[in-house]
Amino acid sequence: MGGATAANQFEGGYREGGKGLSTSDMLTGGTYNSARRITTELEEGAYYPSHEAIDFYHRYKEDIALFAEMGFKTFRMSINWTRIFPNGDELEPNEEGLKFYDDVFNELKKYKIEPLVTISHYETPYGLTKKFNGWLDRQVIDCYLRYCKTIFTRYKDVVKYWLTFNEINILTHGGAAAFLGGGLLFDGIREIKLSDYEDYHLPECFQALHHQFVASAKAVQLGHSINKDFKIGCMVANVTQYPYTCNPDDILLAQQKEEFNNFLCADVQVRGKYSGLAKRFFRENNIEIKMEEGDLETLKNGCVDFYTFSYYSSSCLSANPDVESTTGNLARGIKNPYLKASEWGWLIDPKGLRITLNKLYNRYQIPMMVVENGLGAVDMIEEDGSINDDYRIAYLKAHIEEMKEAIADGVELWGYTPWGCIDLVSAGTGEMKKRYGFIHVDKENDGTGTLKRSRKKSFYWYKKVIETNGEDLA
Repeated sequence: MGGATAANQFEGGYREGGKGLSTSDMLTGGTYNSARRITTELEEGAYYPSHEAIDFYHRYKEDIALFAEMGFKTFRMSINWTRIFPNGDELEPNEEGLKFYDDVFNELKKYKIEPLVTISHYETPYGLTKKFNGWLDRQVIDCYLRYCKTIFTRYKDVVKYWLTFNEINILTHGGAAAFLGGGLLFDGIREIKLSDYEDYHLPECFQALHHQFVASAKAVQLGHSINKDFKIGCMVANVTQYPYTCNPDDILLAQQKEEFNNFLCADVQVRGKYSGLAKRFFRENNIEIKMEEGDLETLKNGCVDFYTFSYYSSSCLSANPDVESTTGNLARGIKNPYLKASEWGWLIDPKGLRITLNKLYNRYQIPMMVVENGLGAVDMIEEDGSINDDYRIAYLKAHIEEMKEAIADGVELWGYTPWGCIDLVSAGTGEMKKRYGFIHVDKENDGTGTLKRSRKKSFYWYKKVIETNGEDLA
């Protein structure tokens, strides 16, 4: 058990140590009601949350000490690609960037915290966007593999667990999501709306996704050749959606959406091939994937060792277009009358996590990890400085209880890293107001604040949960 973060959302230091610009560095702040903007050049006077984020770059020792105080066994983090290769296409890495992660991993080792490293987490080098339109160009595969070889070799004795891409299925949503997930820019699309399915430029997005599949498969083979003990996994944004009624049309629609949202990418990364339903989707939507000779063999030989996913909420689906819909993590669905919602409208469904774990494990039969799960909420600071986030404790407690049930069902669950273990910038909205952490960070949506860290009530609760390996959830 531990916690999860991403470099682009908490690291900061966006121009320090030789770091280059990533796609996340080009996104302005936003809110629940106003979308984040994609800018093609940095605009004077605009606020870019990732530039400072919560300044882990300068405060990593303090933050890791707090994680250790909670008793973290593992810490999911990402390496910022542009800290190692500033433009993405250099032939030699940036030593100063490599040294920063040397220091981070040494600090984690001091506290016996196992790093789980995401290689690419929503931070494609912006240089690759300008030169190639990101992952749309096959040449980016070689850039990525050069990056992988560098970090696999440098950290082969301190990092064992790797994830090739964060929420790789975000590219199946098309539109602006392609900029975040693959560095793709399209004319007329300059706002990030992650909770909407935008079927714009799907042929380009699936071509870019194929390039990521090939890159991931080659990275798995490369990693295993560098250190046979490496465990390299995939990471999928899980979308759990139930039929709204027992109407067979609703049931079929929910099944089809699950195949598209959850299984399409996982089938390629875990089973090593595109499914029949994926091929049908391509045919019916005039999507023709351009492959090179050997691609299918590469996918077959580069299957991942374990499966990880994010799980926050669920929704329902109906074939009736008149039923009111709501939003959640990377999906739009219908409100479930049996569930309550968060302040951001995401339905809270702990049992859905058990259902999801069982379904995924029975399909793929490889070890599972829940690497993102949590409640985004507005936290109130009391007069004495305390933050009594009982709502967060209740959310996490209920989900941990369902994970225990899934383990009893036979699921091989390797670990659990709740999202945003320390308050950080929201990827979807660019907010600080939407907080997930056990640790409060004094920073507001407009970038003001002292960045002071303080422990929430959930900090002490989670410490006890880890100490008892989930037995004491009171």
